[in-house]
Amino acid sequence: MPSEVVRTQVGIVGAGPAGLLLSHLLHLQGVESVVLERHDQAYVEQRLRAGVLEHGTAQTLREVGLGRRMDAQGMAHTGTELRFAGRGHRIDFTDLTGRGITVYGQQEVVKDLIAARLGAGGDVRFEIGDVTLAGLDSDRPRIAFVAGDARATLDCDFVVGADGFHGVSRGHVPDLVTYERDYPFAWLGILAEAPPSSPELIYARHTHGFALHSMRAPHLTRMYLQVGPDENLAAWPDDRVWAELHIRLADDAGFALTEGPLLDKGITPMRSYVATPMRHGRLFLAGDAAHIVPPTGAKGMNLAVADVRLLSRAFGGYYAAGRTDLLGAYSATALRRVWRSTHFSWWMTSMLHVAPDDPFGDQLARAQLEYLVSSRAMATSLAENYTGLPYPEGWSYR
Repeated sequence: MPSEVVRTQVGIVGAGPAGLLLSHLLHLQGVESVVLERHDQAYVEQRLRAGVLEHGTAQTLREVGLGRRMDAQGMAHTGTELRFAGRGHRIDFTDLTGRGITVYGQQEVVKDLIAARLGAGGDVRFEIGDVTLAGLDSDRPRIAFVAGDARATLDCDFVVGADGFHGVSRGHVPDLVTYERDYPFAWLGILAEAPPSSPELIYARHTHGFALHSMRAPHLTRMYLQVGPDENLAAWPDDRVWAELHIRLADDAGFALTEGPLLDKGITPMRSYVATPMRHGRLFLAGDAAHIVPPTGAKGMNLAVADVRLLSRAFGGYYAAGRTDLLGAYSATALRRVWRSTHFSWWMTSMLHVAPDDPFGDQLARAQLEYLVSSRAMATSLAENYTGLPYPEGWSYR
């Protein structure tokens, strides 16, 4: 089999938001990178994922020249609704924090990133297989892989594992400490060809379980239902899904849910996972390769963006001025935000879901919700975390 040797400064495994954005941020600083992805381009651009961008995430995309389509097609939200006991309670993000969120699908962010990297002549390689890492403790780490009928080796200064929870990178961190919690429920998600029934997201807690009304576009609604962790999707025909959504999202004001053809349906398990450290030698982990949060707090992609902001600044400092302090501080700095977001996601999940056979927890959740909607201080805390805490580094790419 033919063999190819490629040289770059930063080798990135994974073409999700973390890997692609890191490559783009490095490009803006004159740092070379190669991105390797096991799936084909069409698959990567069509994967349905989260769609809530924190204030800082949206600002980052604008700052680095990737905000045009987001601002044209995304939906700016200044608040959200918590619905329980038949009543809705609006949390006004802008009033409480001066910030908001943008609803713009993760797959759309990925499309923008791929277009930007390929348009600038970036090296993004799809359909890569048999990836192995070596030399991570040396100053010349290597990534070996197969592309088509050829074997190849990527020689680089650093390796970034942005290859998701099931990727190969995390397994190369010795003495890894992991923290994990599995939740006793899952989310059944649908994408419906129907206009949203509300201008903002609705988080609903009902005796039947949690429901979320969200959106992806003016003609597309994304909604979720709490189901059992071992639920069979076949047990949820479209009629049953709509009936349960009507029940859980109902309120005393006569909320009307708009129905439409279902374009997608799937079940997602709920878990929290943090791996530490996020660095070993010349290997750095980012995004889902290092941490998973339940989607209730809308933190997954936003944490990935925060990771690569730190990493890109650290690499920029290394190549521009020989700095190693930012690289050395990466794991500890990133994990502070990871744990804050992990706590917030756990808190939102525990408060809004109905745990089986837990009447004590049910009463606690109800008390927490009632306090939240009656206390400006508590509502402000939710708004601060949901819209995204400020980035500490105060550093611009322009």
